[in-house]
Amino acid sequence: MEGGNSPNLQLQQLPLATAAVSVQPHTDSFSYKENLIGALLAIFGHLVISIALNLQKYSHIRLAGSKDPRAYFKTKTWWCGLFLLVLGELGVFSSYAFAPLSLIVPLSAVSVIASAIIGIIFIKEKWKPKDFLRRYVLSFVGCGLAIVGTYLLITFGPNSHEKMTGENITRHLVSWPFLLYMLVEIIIFCLLLYFYKEKNANYIVVILLLVALLGSMTVVTVKAVAGMIVVSIQGNLQLDYPIFYIMLVCMIATAIFQATFLAQASQLYDSSQIASIGYILSTTAAITAGATFYLDFTGEDVLHICMFALGCLIAFLGVFLITRNRKKSVPFEPYISMDAMPGMQNMHDKGIAVQPDLKTSFSYGALENNDNMPEIYTPATLPIVQEQHGSKGVSAPPYRVLEHSKKD
Repeated sequence: MEGGNSPNLQLQQLPLATAAVSVQPHTDSFSYKENLIGALLAIFGHLVISIALNLQKYSHIRLAGSKDPRAYFKTKTWWCGLFLLVLGELGVFSSYAFAPLSLIVPLSAVSVIASAIIGIIFIKEKWKPKDFLRRYVLSFVGCGLAIVGTYLLITFGPNSHEKMTGENITRHLVSWPFLLYMLVEIIIFCLLLYFYKEKNANYIVVILLLVALLGSMTVVTVKAVAGMIVVSIQGNLQLDYPIFYIMLVCMIATAIFQATFLAQASQLYDSSQIASIGYILSTTAAITAGATFYLDFTGEDVLHICMFALGCLIAFLGVFLITRNRKKSVPFEPYISMDAMPGMQNMHDKGIAVQPDLKTSFSYGALENNDNMPEIYTPATLPIVQEQHGSKGVSAPPYRVLEHSKKD
């Protein structure tokens, strides 16, 4: 009986095993579809953001070069740029709800590629083909490398998906890998902040590392907030969980401090350096945060991880080459700096040049201290003298300078 029952048991278990295997490809196909949706939303958002920023810049330049007395916010071009900027930010924000964090963050290289292409197309100066190739060959190579890196990122990106519910986010928040990561990040952040504030270490790497550490927490909270909103829209309300509001507050706070450090960096360094170094550091920190909080690379094989890392390196190199060829912005000075003229010395009031002094005195302008001067050098008085006008066509001066002798 045992021998007769065993084939029946095998036949009965075979459909179950087949059904179990058939579910996995469907899940993989669905997750790859979500990856594609998230990647397309991120690419669309970054493209629109790049166009919006260039439109707003164009409106400022056009107003500065014309006699139009209107303010920039009263022009249609600026408002069109603002609308596109909001639309692009919504696209990037919604992309975090569909694809893993480690896949969405490196796609910000698309905005750098788009800005480079827009700058090349709408160039305003005259150029020859040889000069054009010599000046912009690095930009072309950088765009090609960034596009190849983006393709590798989308193809070999992490494929982990889970519902962004309050229970899942709370479980990730108290997991030991993320707690250990947070401890290390807080220590590094405090050390960098100490050297930056107390030791005046205003190096670009220090400032952008502070931005990157804050940005890694920003993207973690953005994915949580966006995912919970999408799950709530699908019918499973998540807005009554306290973790949603905790993540929302952390997202706003880290974004504000991140913008503050970026503004300080932009005052000290060129925008091309900030774009390239900031992209590399922020992407690395965000991928590390996504791997520890959301466990993006769990279950991925070594080949996919290596190809994803290769895509990141190629994208880093492409962004560096694009920004490497940008011109440094030179501030426009509508006046001649007096301290640049030889033999001219300035009188300073708290570091601000007030008036050039020809005789190295501490008086304002050419007026010297008259305490030890003879009386003959005292300034002449200008009494008011009423004079009648002559003919209608000729007008006499209302003042007459009276010469005084020393006795007078």
